[in-house]
Amino acid sequence: MFEILSKEILAQSITKFVVRAPYVARKHKAGNFVILRVNDHGERIPLTIVDSDPGEGTITIIAQTIGKTTKLLSLQVKGDFLLDVAGPLGNPTPIHDYGTVVCIGGGVGTAEVYPIAKALKAAGNKLVTIVGARTKDLVILENELREISDEFVVTTDDGSYGMKGLVTNALGNFLKKSGSVQGVYAIGPIIMMKAVSDFTKPLGLKTFVSLNPIMMDGTGMCGACRVSIGGETKFACVDGPEFDGHLVDFEELMTRNRSYMDLEKVSLERFNGEPAGHECRTGAKEAANA
Repeated sequence: MFEILSKEILAQSITKFVVRAPYVARKHKAGNFVILRVNDHGERIPLTIVDSDPGEGTITIIAQTIGKTTKLLSLQVKGDFLLDVAGPLGNPTPIHDYGTVVCIGGGVGTAEVYPIAKALKAAGNKLVTIVGARTKDLVILENELREISDEFVVTTDDGSYGMKGLVTNALGNFLKKSGSVQGVYAIGPIIMMKAVSDFTKPLGLKTFVSLNPIMMDGTGMCGACRVSIGGETKFACVDGPEFDGHLVDFEELMTRNRSYMDLEKVSLERFNGEPAGHECRTGAKEAANA
């Protein structure tokens, strides 16, 4: 059992937890993730390890409430216990002194960018960080990222904070005034990672993305997290989660991630005690009302 030592609401629907997990904390590196279960009736979900303290035996995770399991996780409080926290999983991010790197976080993907940005800065890189969100209230980890960044930009879709526009606009502005960038790391919604990769590909600018396909066991056995990279099938859990953004089949990834949307909606409605209210391809409405 893994005790929740602290809980903090970072933004609407986004929560940070510090969890006691000494064996995970001891081995964690930037880019790793865990798979957790809240209780023995719940599904397994992957979450990036945002930070760790090996001395205290703790890890930090940040989750956005989207479906039933993340809703259940958001209801846990300090002193509660998570049933399973398995990890660290995935390949750690290769960290080198490249020169100048740009780290781009979109929405809750900013939480995944943070440990990578911190490690890149510690390796001697000039760090440029761009954080994008729909609106000001959804910007997270701003102070933490400002502290380690040589340059820091916030963009919001509605212009309520920072620069109005997309992260690609901010990236373009920086490249115009600098021109000397050795790599880009982009983590966030699939459509954002695709946009960044499409933007950098004609420039020949190496771009890494961290993929978020449907995932179950995290060890490469189930095959649920398969993605197409340069025409080859890879498993995000053991071959990734980071890949060359110019080789990712983002259209396939988006299609696969929508496979269970109807069932996920029904599951959340049942958890909330709401009527299903729609017909799903798999007949889940009948199951929900049974």
